[in-house]
Amino acid sequence: MHAPSTTAPRPIWRDPRAHALLLAATLNIMTNATVSPALPGLAGEFADAPDTALLLPLLVSAPSLTVALAAPFCGAAVDRWGRRPLLVLGVVLFALVGTAGLVLPTLGGILASRFLLGLPMALIMTAQTALLGDIYAGEARGRFSSYQFAAINWGGFVFIMLASTLAGQSARLPFAVYALPLLFAPFMWRVLAGAEVPGRRPAAGTAGEGRRGWAFVVAVAAGGQILTGALFFLMPTQIPFAAEVRGLDGAATTGLVLGTLMLAGGVGALGAQPLRMRFGRAATMALGFAAMGAGFAALAGAATGPAMALAGAAIGAGFGTVSPHFVTLALDAAPAARRGMTAGIVTMSMYLGRFLSPFGSEPMIAAHGFAVTYDATAVVFAVFAVCAAAAGAAHLVARES
Repeated sequence: MHAPSTTAPRPIWRDPRAHALLLAATLNIMTNATVSPALPGLAGEFADAPDTALLLPLLVSAPSLTVALAAPFCGAAVDRWGRRPLLVLGVVLFALVGTAGLVLPTLGGILASRFLLGLPMALIMTAQTALLGDIYAGEARGRFSSYQFAAINWGGFVFIMLASTLAGQSARLPFAVYALPLLFAPFMWRVLAGAEVPGRRPAAGTAGEGRRGWAFVVAVAAGGQILTGALFFLMPTQIPFAAEVRGLDGAATTGLVLGTLMLAGGVGALGAQPLRMRFGRAATMALGFAAMGAGFAALAGAATGPAMALAGAAIGAGFGTVSPHFVTLALDAAPAARRGMTAGIVTMSMYLGRFLSPFGSEPMIAAHGFAVTYDATAVVFAVFAVCAAAAGAAHLVARES
């Protein structure tokens, strides 16, 4: 195995290793949200099945539980057996399991396949995140992390638009989208040869044992990502039903709102690193949280598809601005020999928030409705913004004193 360069020998956009990792990153949103436009059609198909109202939102979030449970173990496996083979294995299994919803005859069977989908996704995300830490360091790592979240959002836009179009013809056809990653696997295998840090050799520019107190930093990043992801996932799990309650076409409005959200999220992610370089991490995260709060406040009163889409744009831009910082905060702190495990923890937190989201939102919506739920979410993000701004101000004062 070749010893990797820890900084890109060419611009990231010309590095085939980066292309492979970005392709893997696009599967993040595909895992959950691609099925969202199919929910109204599946509700009609399984109208007589027990507990349909509870099970349908779980089709979106179910893979997240498996990812959350499996990611730390997958991270350890990635450290032990290598990033590249487990990444490509995960991609192949992802395509095979994801397309099962095309043919499974029962809602319970589809839900079981959705839970199983989380296992290959855990392999993909832990291996991909560890490779990010192996290949890039310092400013290049932060820049690539922003590109990664842009790819997640823009890939999500493509997949959701495709799934929305297919859902208009049949509620089962969106599951065919999950076959697309098979096209990526040979390219990933070829260009990622020799890309990972061998053994326990640390990446250049990082301490061999990581930052002092690195485990606490990783835990803080993971906790923040759980809370943020749980609130953000009100969008793909509840937008189809919020649209129908407001008298709108569920499938079409879902495609419009989530598509706009993904596009704006990509823009926010690309802006995350320049904002961080200019204003610092805490201030940048405060801006992102404030945008999400404003978006949810607007969503509470939105009565048309375009109004909901504009609110979604603010939410997406804010989420794209915030999300890369959770990953880079953890990777910057962790030692090279623990990057796989750190990637597993970061991945676990990302998906645990997604899975928990319906369990918090469903009772709230049932008791108070969508508008109150969105308003309450806006208040929470406003509090997050104030806390992030205060943390940034305290850090600035401490540095100058």
